[in-house]
Amino acid sequence: MAELGPLCRSCGLELVHEVLDLGMSPLCESFLRGDQLDRAEAFYPLKVLACAGCGLVQLREYVSPDEIFGEYAYFSSFSESWVRHAAEYCRTMHGRLGLGGSSLVVELGSNDGYLLQHFGELGVPVLGIEPAANVAAAAEARGVPTRVAFFGTKVAGELLAEGRAADLIVGNNVLAQVPDLNDFVAGIALLLKPTGTATLEFPSLEQTIAGNQFDQVYHEHFSYFSLIAVEALVARHGLVVADVEELASHGGSLRVHLRQAREASGIAPRVEALRARELAAGCADPARLAEFGSVVEATKRRLLSFLIEAREAGKRVVGYGAPGKGNTLLNYCGIRTDFLDYLVDRNPYKHGRFTPGTHIPIFPVERIAETRPDYLLILPWNLRREIVRQMAPVIAPWGGRLVVPIPKLEVIEATEVAA
Repeated sequence: MAELGPLCRSCGLELVHEVLDLGMSPLCESFLRGDQLDRAEAFYPLKVLACAGCGLVQLREYVSPDEIFGEYAYFSSFSESWVRHAAEYCRTMHGRLGLGGSSLVVELGSNDGYLLQHFGELGVPVLGIEPAANVAAAAEARGVPTRVAFFGTKVAGELLAEGRAADLIVGNNVLAQVPDLNDFVAGIALLLKPTGTATLEFPSLEQTIAGNQFDQVYHEHFSYFSLIAVEALVARHGLVVADVEELASHGGSLRVHLRQAREASGIAPRVEALRARELAAGCADPARLAEFGSVVEATKRRLLSFLIEAREAGKRVVGYGAPGKGNTLLNYCGIRTDFLDYLVDRNPYKHGRFTPGTHIPIFPVERIAETRPDYLLILPWNLRREIVRQMAPVIAPWGGRLVVPIPKLEVIEATEVAA
């Protein structure tokens, strides 16, 4: 009998359909110190597969969550627009659910307390669950109670034993980072009060493909979700998608509102409308999804052509931001210091370190004004508006220009924006 290949982490069906192959890449948040540059690095495949049964798009689990999240370099609070997004969500859900001093809000993958701090200001008790100890410490420092753990049925059971069932469970950009989806969702169903609500935000698979956002693929993102795949997953654990919102964040995200199926009294019409649109777009069709690969290859060629021409013309190019998605782009395209002199980032944790695989040095943002580059390549394109607003006035005085690689290469005249 032939040995089975990898199995879908949602429904267990064998995965035989390849969607995209981005080659070999290191862990995207494994930034290096100077004394590590001459050491061997571990590279793992970035091969995306699709389940023909439930529609889940996914990577194989090459690396354990402990290795990825034991110490984490991403701090949510360094993005002003993301903090504003979180604050608006908290105000909306506070009014929508009538939360108060006797309620409990639990956030899964709570990072540095960027979101829960706003519920605290509204007088609502909160608890963060965060596996990265260094990030959880930052949350505690800003007054957000945080438990260092990977969430699942075990943690949910411990909280229930403490009398802490949740009125609202929040999971922003965490579902993709969960290797054991069924244990995670079962934990939500267990911890959620009968009349409670859970909201999960994640990049929309439909928008990821439509927007050519292949750099969303990296090892800590085990899965890539459509509404179709999420409905199949949560139904297995007695939950239902009662509503769905389409958001602009991260290039196009979904926010699903989950309720206990036995208590749900109605499904919002936009759930059915989005499901139908995803089916028409081929989000559950592996053959349609596989067409994405040729678009990605063309994007790589265009970016490399631009960088080669810039170098041959004697231009200096540097990068803004060192996000996980940026490291996927850099490694897939083979962009090193022969194309980018350096990167800058607002996160002090990354200063003095080097990007994994490509070994590009990372400096504070002030480095740009000191070196006056000709082009500034924006790697966190999902924060394009925020970064262009901040940086256009900085680089305009010497005629610098901004470059956005995704969804298509675009060069922006900083002088026009600054004016």
